Amino acid sequence: MQNNPDTTLITQTAPVATATHGGRAKCLQRLVRLDLPVPRTVALSFETVHRIAQDKLPDVGSVVDQFDRDALLCVRPSSQDPDWGGPGAVLNIGMNDARFERFCDSMGETAAAQIYTRFIQSYAINVMRLDPDMFDDVTGEGRSALEETLRAYEDETEERFPQLRRIQLAAVLRSMARAWEGTSARLLRQAKGAPADAGLGLVVQEMIFGVGAGRCGSGVLQLVDSDTGAPQVTGRYLAQSQGRDALEGDEDALYLVCDPRGPSLEDALPDAFETLKAHASLMRVRLREEMQVEFAIDNGTLHILDGVRVARSSRAAVRIAVTLAEDGIIPREEALMRVPSRLLTELLHRQIDPSAPRDVIGHGIAASPGAATGKLVFDGAEAQAAHSRNEPCILVRRETSSEDVRGMHAAHAVLTERGGITSHAAVIGRGIGLPCVVGASNMQFDLVAKTITAGDGRVFHAGDEITVDGSTGQVLAGAAEMQEAALDDYFRKLMDWADAAADIGIRANADTPADAQTARNFNAHGIGLCRTEHMFFDPGRLTVMREMIFADTSDGRRAVLERLLPMQRDDFVQLFRIMQGQPVTIRLFDPPLHEFLPADKNGQRELAEALGLPRSDVTRRIEAMGEYNPMLGLRGVRLGVTVPEIYEMQARAIFEATVEASRDGDPVVPEIMIPLVSAKREVELVKVAIDAVAAAVRTAHETDFTYRLGVMVETPRAALRAGEIAPHCAFLSFGTNDLTQMTYGLSRDDAGRFMSDYVQQGVFSEDPFHTLDYEGVGELVKLGAERGRAAQPGVTLSVCGEHGGNPESIAFCRQVGFDYVSCSPFRVPVARLAAAQLAISDRIGE
Repeated sequence: MQNNPDTTLITQTAPVATATHGGRAKCLQRLVRLDLPVPRTVALSFETVHRIAQDKLPDVGSVVDQFDRDALLCVRPSSQDPDWGGPGAVLNIGMNDARFERFCDSMGETAAAQIYTRFIQSYAINVMRLDPDMFDDVTGEGRSALEETLRAYEDETEERFPQLRRIQLAAVLRSMARAWEGTSARLLRQAKGAPADAGLGLVVQEMIFGVGAGRCGSGVLQLVDSDTGAPQVTGRYLAQSQGRDALEGDEDALYLVCDPRGPSLEDALPDAFETLKAHASLMRVRLREEMQVEFAIDNGTLHILDGVRVARSSRAAVRIAVTLAEDGIIPREEALMRVPSRLLTELLHRQIDPSAPRDVIGHGIAASPGAATGKLVFDGAEAQAAHSRNEPCILVRRETSSEDVRGMHAAHAVLTERGGITSHAAVIGRGIGLPCVVGASNMQFDLVAKTITAGDGRVFHAGDEITVDGSTGQVLAGAAEMQEAALDDYFRKLMDWADAAADIGIRANADTPADAQTARNFNAHGIGLCRTEHMFFDPGRLTVMREMIFADTSDGRRAVLERLLPMQRDDFVQLFRIMQGQPVTIRLFDPPLHEFLPADKNGQRELAEALGLPRSDVTRRIEAMGEYNPMLGLRGVRLGVTVPEIYEMQARAIFEATVEASRDGDPVVPEIMIPLVSAKREVELVKVAIDAVAAAVRTAHETDFTYRLGVMVETPRAALRAGEIAPHCAFLSFGTNDLTQMTYGLSRDDAGRFMSDYVQQGVFSEDPFHTLDYEGVGELVKLGAERGRAAQPGVTLSVCGEHGGNPESIAFCRQVGFDYVSCSPFRVPVARLAAAQLAISDRIGE
């Protein structure tokens, strides 16, 4: 039997492997090697099960012959990864009329009838694919229930229930094999990350009844809490039961440990309980994992039926990994590898309780993780008003713009009709940790009537309560039960280990002092992108900004900007002090000026009043400043060249803040980044102006300081001409958001309307705004990096687009030789862990 290529008796030395027989079979072999009381078990390989699905059965008789004549059997699935699932277990195979009569004598009629009835119903539903409702009329107990069940089966199938154990087992094996290879099962496991051709093994195990005379029952035990990962014996035990019955909510189930709420296994069978705990502790150490033990007790004797990895929340996963490492069971690097980097997202934000019901009314793109409940509001002013009343609200917009930033800060979540993964709402949401769903096009938005209409016709008005789940993209009616964010000492310790293992820096994109503090709290290695334009949308600054835009002369603009200078300087002082000497990269003004002007008539009237101008003059000026394609218009360095007063003011504010922050803290070396560069001459012109401002500030303050000037590479031409741009720079930071837009000729704000169709039909393998396109955009990045570093060997290279927080994109950046990546503050922990895992994987592969 042990040498049979189709079936293998599990012994200590049998040729069983996870890759050929599945995780359950391999785990059972490890338990056998620990000399634990595991029932006799036979494993069927992936290849064997695949042939069974094609109706090519192995010698089933040889499998049956491995067990005692009166032994009943169970069959359980054994996939390579338990998360991929599999068909349900079938128990009590071999039960028939003759064994029923014998078992009546040995264990009593009630227990024997229970076993036989259960098997008939399971066989009918799982093997014969009959409707479970056919047994609804079975009302008797014991022998009476068994007779009714047999009669219902035979009436439906018009044949006698099979009596031979070999025939029953063959039918069960065939049914489970075919279920695994069915279309629905294949799609379901592929959604969980399984390859299309993932194999299934099966294990055939001798049944331990758990019912009958004496102390009998079954249950599960684990040594940690699945929600928190804290040490705690948890599980349930149910007398006179089989399989996992104890977990099905039976009110007669016992606690495991002595508990004032009711009887426990520790009270009823103290010796078995202590032995069970000892077995679980041994499994933890020798299998190097927290395990849930499935056990059965037959007439007072303990049997270990199975061991599976403890199910765990994201919080528990971190604590379990860290604790196993601290206990010396696994090394720290393995602890880091055991926590999926994306899983940390759930720790950083409130989430909807997985067990809570969901009344889904719409869905869109999960643009910023976390969940929040609040009342519907339809503009930023309403959001700020709700915030002042301490009333949670959800800001609903067709799409957000810079004018909505303050409303977004006031809201608990944002829902937009349009947009993609790198749209304005998505980027700002991730930056400030605000749950956000964008592109919810299956709902109707009416901003005039202030309603949203769900796909099923339900209408929600301003003031109605909804829940937005930015982790799944779902929109729910009403309030949902929440789980709070959980950042504890175990999380911090894991992050410290990650920093020690990683070989690429992780900075944060931070636009405000609050963002910088979040980045600092997450131990970012500096700020890789500070977008200064967001600082100008405060109401007190917006009016001044608009005055500057309407100024007709250079002197007039400078005069107005003098009023903005102290505000901008204070912002930078706060950033420098929060970051305590860590690098801070400040991007000079980037958006087109018309974004700061009101688009509606009321706003234009208010602006005319503030400026003392006729409304018609204001309207004409605004219309004149409009652009057909603002993304490719007068913005970024083009503004710096044509309206140099803005960059001069910002440079002066940066340098004066540098002097002030360095006076009472760590020395500050600011990094100034020029956006949207496409030509060397643009850099030369801006550099000359900034150098002149630096010299003036040094003279005025009678002190010296240094700064680094760099370029944001976000046009294809800048990447191609990096060799001639780099000699004028200390760093090149690739802005992959705009670089992706310009390479594809695709608006990130509009891509969400069709991107899912493109991915599903194989046009793109992934959304290029979510995962960096290595073949197209990636080639430009690589080319720019190679040419830039060839011309300027010491140039610092980085990515500061939203791709910086994506683990796959970080892998690419490491391969290209980048020094750091920069991402939204709340993605920093994910990026830090991903960077460590990539470095560890490389070391393992060496």
